[in-house]
Amino acid sequence: VNEFSELSVKKMDAILRPKLFDFHGVSMTKFFTENWENIQNFQARPDDILIATYPKAGTTWVSNILDLLYFGQREKPIPIYERVPFLEIFHSAMGSGVDLADKLPTSPRLIKTHLPVQFVPKSFWEQKSRIVYVARNAKDNVVSYFHFDRMNKIEPEPGDWSSYLQRFKQGEMVFGSWYDHVSNWWKKKQTYSNLHYMFFEDMVEDTGREIDKLCSFLGLTPSVEEKTRIVGEVHFDKMKKDDMANYSTVPVLNFKISPFMRKGKVGDWKNHFTVAQNEEFDEDYKTKMKDPTLQFRSKI
Repeated sequence: VNEFSELSVKKMDAILRPKLFDFHGVSMTKFFTENWENIQNFQARPDDILIATYPKAGTTWVSNILDLLYFGQREKPIPIYERVPFLEIFHSAMGSGVDLADKLPTSPRLIKTHLPVQFVPKSFWEQKSRIVYVARNAKDNVVSYFHFDRMNKIEPEPGDWSSYLQRFKQGEMVFGSWYDHVSNWWKKKQTYSNLHYMFFEDMVEDTGREIDKLCSFLGLTPSVEEKTRIVGEVHFDKMKKDDMANYSTVPVLNFKISPFMRKGKVGDWKNHFTVAQNEEFDEDYKTKMKDPTLQFRSKI
């Protein structure tokens, strides 16, 4: 009976998972487009801070850092996805990100998005809200996204690793092409001064140094003790065990398959890519990443 029920759960899971479709030139699913008018009409404020990333690039990490910098240890524990709403999500189990963001009692409001730069509600630019973008090298990013898609029931079925890697190169992922995402946000930084562009690898290498840069961008001056405490609080192993940060309370995620926070390392791609896959990936990468000023490290 157990085998049968597990099989039927898997089948149901595959049926219920959303399908990818082309949305204004970007692969998306209904959970991020069904509330589109409300997303586009979202009223940003000048003191809002938008945390923007391609999925699985360190969003939760930076969200937690910002939350601690502004609000310290909260008296009553609140899950990170309520403290930092996911603007474009629209799902029965997760609610509406727009509504959650509108109801945030905090100032500044911390809001997260995975939207490509051209989809960001225009009020963020009009209000000159500050934006923190986090980018992660493509190889680690695709590995992390693969494991995430395996355990996340509101993502399309990932299939096997090699076909997933092909789709990643073609931009057939929710939120579209990694290459376009990181490059177009990087371009935006040249014309929009309230954008701070961070790299996941730099944060792994020296979290304190990157928090200093972030504080300098935000005009914050935490004490040495406060900064040391935050660096300790946001250590990967600590966050992975923290039910308010690790998404273990979200019903659509299956932790039996993979944790939401898996390794948080630089270079784990070496455990997934074959030599041939790596060579093909590098060749393809050269054709897609033309801007010499945007450089990533796939090892540190």
